[in-house]
Amino acid sequence: MIDATMIDRLSLLGACRDALDWARLPTTPADPAAAWLACPRGDWLLWLAGRCPALPRAALVFAACACVREALHLVPAGEDRPRAAIEAAEAWARGGDGAPSFGEVLAAARAAAYAARAAAYAADAGVAYAAYAAAAAAAAAADAAAAAADADYAAYAAYAAAYAADAVNAVLAAHAAALARSADLTRGIIAWADLGL
Repeated sequence: MIDATMIDRLSLLGACRDALDWARLPTTPADPAAAWLACPRGDWLLWLAGRCPALPRAALVFAACACVREALHLVPAGEDRPRAAIEAAEAWARGGDGAPSFGEVLAAARAAAYAARAAAYAADAGVAYAAYAAAAAAAAAADAAAAAADADYAAYAAYAAAYAADAVNAVLAAHAAALARSADLTRGIIAWADLGL
């Protein structure tokens, strides 16, 4: 079990009940860095990372996009809005000349959300969740581009991983495996030391 001080910190940050329950399990490593490595859910990792001011916002956006890319194969050919949203978010995170503006990333996020709604109306859950995941990742980038300091930034990144897992689950019935994969992808981009906790 993670020590009570860290659990109190997670609680003050607003961690969900399931994450706090996992942190209290006797099988959860006591050391927070080891717990980061053992965490079974990428959405929890992204949520925590998004609440750490020491972490560059671009790193969180890259990690959220990596999670979403795992579900983009569910989007049919010709529906480019979810992919375009991820590409816009990644281009913003890379920065430099030609990086999309806040407005451009936000427009891409909205377009992916419209694609998700269209898929939901067509009762295509896998596509809908994949598109929602892309919209959430792009929304995290838009929030970061706007230099917003609110909780939406972290929430959007966590939603991206959760929706991507939901997309995989809708098609393959592999929710836990998809969340575990998103955790591995997140840890491949963000190390515990990067959080500054």
